Amino acid sequence: MPREDRRRPVGVLGDDTTVTDHHVSGRRTPGSDDPGSDDPGSHSPGSDNPGSDSPDRGTSDHDTADAIAGLDALDTPVVRRTPWWRQLLRTWLPPLVALAAIVGVWQMVWASAVLPEFRLPAPGAVGTEFLGIVVDGSIWSILWTSISRAAVGFLFALAIATPLGLLVAKVPVVRAAIGPLLTGLQSLPSVAWVPAAVLWFGLTDATIFFVVLLGSVPSIANGLVAGIDQVPPILPRAGRVLGATGFAMARFVLLPAALPGYLAGCKQGWAFAWRSLMAAEIIAMGPALGIGLGAYLKNGADVSNISQVFAGILLILIVGIGIELLVFRPLERRVLRARGLALTV
Repeated sequence: MPREDRRRPVGVLGDDTTVTDHHVSGRRTPGSDDPGSDDPGSHSPGSDNPGSDSPDRGTSDHDTADAIAGLDALDTPVVRRTPWWRQLLRTWLPPLVALAAIVGVWQMVWASAVLPEFRLPAPGAVGTEFLGIVVDGSIWSILWTSISRAAVGFLFALAIATPLGLLVAKVPVVRAAIGPLLTGLQSLPSVAWVPAAVLWFGLTDATIFFVVLLGSVPSIANGLVAGIDQVPPILPRAGRVLGATGFAMARFVLLPAALPGYLAGCKQGWAFAWRSLMAAEIIAMGPALGIGLGAYLKNGADVSNISQVFAGILLILIVGIGIELLVFRPLERRVLRARGLALTV
């Protein structure tokens, strides 16, 4: 039985009581979706017609462009150039002011005679001792002996700790076996290794370097492991897609991405190396080892020269601050600036 055609007849234009069917009648009605309609009212304001000259659409495009520009501005690092003299003052003036404050407090405590002279010397007496080793030139040999040992030991520590950290970070079996050992060695005082090193290597430079390595390698390796653990997983995946494997993956993906953590580990490793060196030089003394800062300090203690002891402590402190301000602070600033995290240059 043929189905009844339920379509209503085409009504008269303007008759609100009839439903028009432009597909049946072949006529276009106002509001039709036909893209070829020439009726000015066939497209409402804000329509998706690309050719529409609606002011609302122009405003929307302008707002979208402003929003994108604002997001780009948020992502762009803001770097303010600082004059070199102001940067120099900002770098060196605070430590000098702090040192002057410490000396002032020291002078007041000495003047109050709370402690006897052989326990707390006057700042002037320490300054005289310091000036004496500067005048006779012995300060340069003392500094060179200790700083050269620390630098060589630290470079060897970097060469050992960097591949070790990469291995621990990326190989689960190695991490399970060596990870706790590295943490334990980092917490072990380096001075505990000095007697064993003396028995193994004698009073030679090998003893000093052995103690320095055991003090700095765990800190550098753990810093690199922590930095690699914080690398977003998408970066190694992207590196593998681009063909980076093995050494190329470590060189071009992992190390650059983990650089902040690696640099923090290097700073801590240098601090541990410097402390280990001082402990080794104080305990292991001999003609073959020369006179470093630790030996200079120990010689003052042996003859009860408290001014020499304080002068040695002051020199150790100056070297530590100088390495921080001249080496690690610029490296840290450069790394932060490269990642858009430094507000000033």
